[in-house]
Amino acid sequence: MKVAIVYDRVNKWGGAERVLLALHEIFPKAPLYTSLYNPKNAPWAKVFPEVKTSFLQKIPFTKSNHEFLPVFMPLVFASFDFSDFDLVISVTSEAAKGIRSKGKTKHICYCLTPTRYLWSGYKDYFRNPVFKFITKPVVNLLRSWDKRVAMNPERIIAISSEIKKRVKKYYGRDSAIIFPPVDTAKTGVKNNKTEGSKYFLLVSRLDYGYKKVDLAIDAFNELGLPLVILGTGREESRLKKMSLGNIKFAGRVNEKKLAEYYSGAKAPLMPQEEDFGIVAVEAQSYGVPVIAYKKGGATDTVGKFEKMSFNKKAIMSNARKFSKSRFKKEFLDIVKKVVH
Repeated sequence: MKVAIVYDRVNKWGGAERVLLALHEIFPKAPLYTSLYNPKNAPWAKVFPEVKTSFLQKIPFTKSNHEFLPVFMPLVFASFDFSDFDLVISVTSEAAKGIRSKGKTKHICYCLTPTRYLWSGYKDYFRNPVFKFITKPVVNLLRSWDKRVAMNPERIIAISSEIKKRVKKYYGRDSAIIFPPVDTAKTGVKNNKTEGSKYFLLVSRLDYGYKKVDLAIDAFNELGLPLVILGTGREESRLKKMSLGNIKFAGRVNEKKLAEYYSGAKAPLMPQEEDFGIVAVEAQSYGVPVIAYKKGGATDTVGKFEKMSFNKKAIMSNARKFSKSRFKKEFLDIVKKVVH
């Protein structure tokens, strides 16, 4: 079976990128198609036999300013030819589901969320009334296109109960749920000696308002409790300026150091509504409880705080429900049903 994988853009590292690597393990010969590829920011993509980009790759400054290119996305993904493939798997929170598949080619969409800036996050992205008014015609066109192409895949798979609800609400389609893979096999990690177990932890890209990092900072400025923030992004400078001395920014860390921070934390925080929230599961794989906003993906991944004992074995057991092996098995089961 000849398979291709499609992703919106390859220029960062996060939960969706872990999905792509898990799919690569299932289909190691599958090329990766995308609108833009930044090898410097996405070295993980080198494992793919080939990364095929669109015409946007040749336009200066697009690799780091993709936020200004949504109007081109329908044309980008319609331009790819998948006629030689038996199966195309789109992993998307935006436009990659808009690929064209014909004849023998089947299409499975792994939906990270219906396009956030068009639907669930529209009010956050278009707060400025002038900008909202000016862009309204374009938004309406993109919404129409987004709903139409969401009808094309043979199957839509949602990453959480919350995304399943959004797919039904915005696209009118039913979807299966397959939770993203999380590396829960790490063992024997010692607590972070430099921080002890007295700090709270926040792991996030510092780019987007919906991540609510500023909300966490406001709370800890008032509480005076120690908070360690891991991650980088465009909002980093502003967030640092609003933080008091009890808040430490540790930047981007490697996997080993991340494991130490998780295992040494009193509790990681997830103040935002996440589509899934891999951070919550990663933390639990070390037996660490999570304080999360009770909405979105956290309702699937975080145990209820009625059990205030925080049994380490029980927490780790909950995390194992999101293992990579489970993801691979469930995904292949759907592939077998779609490709006869």
